[in-house]
Formats: sequence, C-alpha cells, structure tokens
Amino acid sequence: MEKIVILALSFLSVTGFSQQGKEPVLLTDMLKMKTAGNMVVNNEGRMAAFTITSIEPDDKKEGEYKYVTQLYKVDLSNNSTPVQLTFAKESSSQPAWSPDSKSLAFVRVADGKPQVFVLPMSGGEAYQLTKFSYGASAPKWSPDGKKILFAASIQMKDYLRDSVVNPGRSVAAWPLEKPGITNTEIPQIKKGKGNPDGSIAEIRSYLVNNEAEGKATVLTKLNFQDESNISGNVGFNQFFVIDINQPTAAKSVTPGFYRYNVVDFTPDSKSIILTADIDSLESPDRSLESEIFMANADGSNLRMLLGKKNFTYNSAKVSPSGKWLAYQFGNINGDVNELAVMPLNGSEKDAVVFPFDRSKGSLSWSNDEKYLYFTAQSNGGSPLYRLKIADRKIEQLSGFESGISSYALGKDKIIFSKIDVLNPSDVFVADMALKNSVRISNFNDWVKNKQLSLPEKKTFTNNKGLTIEYWVMKPANFEAGKKYPLLLEIHGGPSAMWGPGEASMWHEFQYFASKGYGVVYSNPRGSGGYGEVFLKANVADWGAGPMSDVMTSLEKTIAEGWADTSKLLVTGGSYAGYLVAWIIAHDKRFKAACSQRGVYDLATFFGEGNAWRLVPRYFGGYPWEPKTKALLERESPFNYVQNITTPYI
Repeated sequence: MEKIVILALSFLSVTGFSQQGKEPVLLTDMLKMKTAGNMVVNNEGRMAAFTITSIEPDDKKEGEYKYVTQLYKVDLSNNSTPVQLTFAKESSSQPAWSPDSKSLAFVRVADGKPQVFVLPMSGGEAYQLTKFSYGASAPKWSPDGKKILFAASIQMKDYLRDSVVNPGRSVAAWPLEKPGITNTEIPQIKKGKGNPDGSIAEIRSYLVNNEAEGKATVLTKLNFQDESNISGNVGFNQFFVIDINQPTAAKSVTPGFYRYNVVDFTPDSKSIILTADIDSLESPDRSLESEIFMANADGSNLRMLLGKKNFTYNSAKVSPSGKWLAYQFGNINGDVNELAVMPLNGSEKDAVVFPFDRSKGSLSWSNDEKYLYFTAQSNGGSPLYRLKIADRKIEQLSGFESGISSYALGKDKIIFSKIDVLNPSDVFVADMALKNSVRISNFNDWVKNKQLSLPEKKTFTNNKGLTIEYWVMKPANFEAGKKYPLLLEIHGGPSAMWGPGEASMWHEFQYFASKGYGVVYSNPRGSGGYGEVFLKANVADWGAGPMSDVMTSLEKTIAEGWADTSKLLVTGGSYAGYLVAWIIAHDKRFKAACSQRGVYDLATFFGEGNAWRLVPRYFGGYPWEPKTKALLERESPFNYVQNITTPYI
C-alpha cells in the first residue's frame, strides 16, 4: 500500500508563499549562488568565523568562471550581521581561531601553493606565516597558542631526497613495485648521461631522463587515475608543526612513508592524536585500513590506541577536558560505521558503542561533555543530532527536509549553515537544542523573487520490502488540468542520497521546474541515508532492482494525472549514467535520455577509472574470475545496446 507524506514545507502554500509576480529560475542564476561553510567558534564561544564560496569571473580566462572563498565573522552574543574579513582575489579558507581569540589563521594560495596566513582581529592586513616548499593547509593552533600544526602533500621523489622532512634519507619498507629495482636503489638513481645500450646504471639514467623531460610517464602505483588525468606520482599527506615565533622552522610530526588523515592536539598541548594507516609491509595504495594513534606533540613516542585487521578507525575527537575520545569504526567493506566513546587513557575494551544506523560525520563535543553532536545524511536530509552520553539516547535536532552542511558549538549557541527548498545556503544561530533559530545572513536573498517548486515527499514499498522515498516537483507555473513533460532524475554513487536537504541539485531541479518540466527523483535501493541493509540492497544488482525502484516512482507520479506521457525524459550522471543506459535498453517509453559521465561496460570500467574498487565490492570479485565475469556481463548495459531505440546523448 502506498504511503504519501507531504513535506512540512507544503504548509507554505497556505501561509503566504506566493508565486505571483515572481521570476523563473534561470541558468545563469547558478552564478548568484553562495555557499556557507567551515564554521568555527573561538574559545570563549562568543565569536564565530565561517566561509562564503561564490562563483566569480576568472580574470585569467575570458568567459570562464571560478569559485572564490572569503572569510566572515559574526558576534554570537547579539546575532549581529556577519562582517566580511577577506577581500583578496585569491580564496581564503580553513579558518582557525587562536586560543586567545586575537588572531585567525587561514589558508590562501601564494606563489602557486597553499600557505597559512594569520589575520589580527585588532585590525590590519593578514600576513603570511608559512612559506613551506610543499604548501601548508588545515592549520590548527596548539591550545597553549605557541604552535600551529598544518598538513602538506609530499611526493615520493621529494620525500626520498629531502633531508629536512626525511633526515635519515630512509626508504619505504613496503615494496615500491619497480621491477628489478630494490627500494634502497631508488634514491641512488641519478639523472646523468644516459645510454639505452649501456650499463644498467646508464640505462636507468636514460629512463630517468626521459621521465624528467616529460617524454614518458612512469606508473608504478595502484591508483594512478584521478578525475581528469593520470599520475604516477606516489604521495603522502604529512603533518608539521611550527613555532609561532619561528615559522620558518617546520618540524615533521608524522615521519615515514605513510598517509596521515587527521592530526590534532590534545587539550593540554602535550600530545597529538593521529588517524593513519601505518603498515610497514603494504603500500598505502593497497591498504584500506586505518588506525588511531597518539604521540608526543613533537611526533615522538608514537603508539596505537585503536586498530584491527580489516577495520578502519576514524573521526577521532578528544573531549574538552582530554578525558574522553570519540571515534568511529567499521570493516573495510564499506559498512555504516559505529560510533563509540572510550577513555583517552584506556583501550577499546573500555569503549561504549552507540548504535545508530546512519553514516555520521562532523563530531563535536559540548563544552560540558554531556553531549556529542554530529550530522548524518538521512531520509533526504542532513539533520544535526546529539548523543546524550549519560543515557545513550540520540536526539534528532533538525528535520529531514533540510540539510545542516556545517556547524560549530558556542558557549550557549550553535551557528550553522543550512540548505532547504527556499534557500540553497544561509547562516543561522540557535540554542544548544537547535531551537529558537534565527537567520543572520541573506547571502542568497535573490531567491525570494524566484518561482520555486516545492517537492512533495512520497513513499512505496518495493519488492524487497524496503520503503522507497521519492519526491515530486511540479512545474513552478503549474496549472491544474494541464499536461506537462516529466523528467526522471537519478542520482549516482550508487550510494549517494538526494532530497530537499541535499545541496548539489538545488539549482538544476528548480531550473527545470521553471522551464515547465515536472521532476521526480528518488533514493532507490543501494542509496545512502537509510541504513546498512538498504545500502547493501543493490549488491550484485546494479540494473534491474534499482531500475524497478526509480521506474515505480515515475509510474506513481504519472498516475497523478498531470504528466504528458508522450514527453517523458530521463537523466543522471556517473552510476546514474549507467542506470539511464540500462533503463532505455529495457524500456522504450522515454522521448529522450541523457547519460552524464556514465559507465557502460563493468569489466572495462574496472581498469579505466578511479572507482575500480566498486567492482569487487559490489560484485564479489574481479573481471578475470569466471563467476564475476558472468555477473559483470549480465549487469553491463553495453551488452543490451542493440535494444536501445530512445534518442540518447
């Protein structure tokens, strides 16, 4: 039996929300959109800083645009209007308050590399603090205000030769996978007079010269493809500490040929907490595990707090007193991670696990340590939640019809950025239970003059017994009794989630609605935001099952009577590009179809993109294994191309 749940936003139709006299959403309105993020609050909990990202003309490329990010601050004691702090052409991002609140560190590109800058709150221009040759990002002050921790990305070739970051000129213990060359030989290979017919040393020099001159690209790492090109460079994310009074003398606190994900100080400034995968026998490209470590503030005395074979530990967050450690863990197969808290001086056997069947992020302790706040994509939105440690209860603080994209806890207030149907992003302040919310910015005030389509949330039960949620957006100028073209939109991932609280499609959906199209979108089996069973419901079934879910949402929308069934369209990108191809190879009702960035042959997909791990994860093996090969052939739209008659791009 179908259930229909109308979004709470629909009440606006009877409380003064009117489309009369308003303008349609235009394609170029995308250039007006501004996005708030990176919320941080100072130690006193009274002042907040955040970023606003906008789209600006690129002064170096005529007719092109670029994203520009600037810093703002706001006084939380009186909910004043935010004040812009930076105005440079270069973006300013990743703000971090000094412990005494007198300065704000942030990141800006200088001479082609990101560097840490410091802006005095007393006035004056920001000054460049770091001039690190590898760049510097993600700044964090030590709680005593004496040091700043920052991250830098270093390539293997530089790490091997740099006596500052690698004083002992050590080499990796794990194999570098250069056939015929041992790890200890790598640093010794010099550019020089090469000869392809000479000695082994001359041949190696010849090959090194070819690589250095751009005549050849050498690929020896597993993940050599990214979104737009290929790269053979093996790199590491490392962390460094500088003294505020001696910013040129950066000291590595994460030695070794490993990738460190998150590093932060403990409240007493004496130690650091690190998340990384440190396995001396396996390349970082091959390992999927991660552990949580603790070390002295200078990186010495590294010891593992949490770690286990075939598991990942992440999201480490120390409580304000330094007594507790919150973290997440899960197996490497991509399951929904568990949330846990343990004494910082304890071990995993002392941990308390708090079950919550959603993917969680942005963990933050309340000052009194009674609550642990977090966000989680769920049911089409991204609500803010808080866990009450004492009774282990999790409270949902915001609704599914909106998304909390960033937040920070003040002394007695929360500052947050939110997306909903009526606004793609703005800044709000509320009490610690997220009640009595006040909007303090109008970065997207232009939206109030636009015709908007309000989505209606509906549900049905699919053939696996799962509840599928979908949303119907009628044309913005909808008139009863008329027929309208209907666009079926499909999300990628396949573990992504769409809904009124998800930011990426706000403009596209509203643009098509303003053009007179109806839009229907759903979260089919395999989507995120509905728990682990739902997430795994498309394992070994990328085609028929998800198609059934999205097509049912289309059919139920058609049954409402306003859709012109001679003008049905379908589109989607990435995994959804795959599903569009699958659908039109098995159904001929669409007037036109568009696959964006799609995947069509799963066997070749394994070797032609950076998401190749999806193949073993979802289909249980590799293309050369008979059972998996047969499954990939069955699930590949390429093998049904002869059935496609729909006009298709």
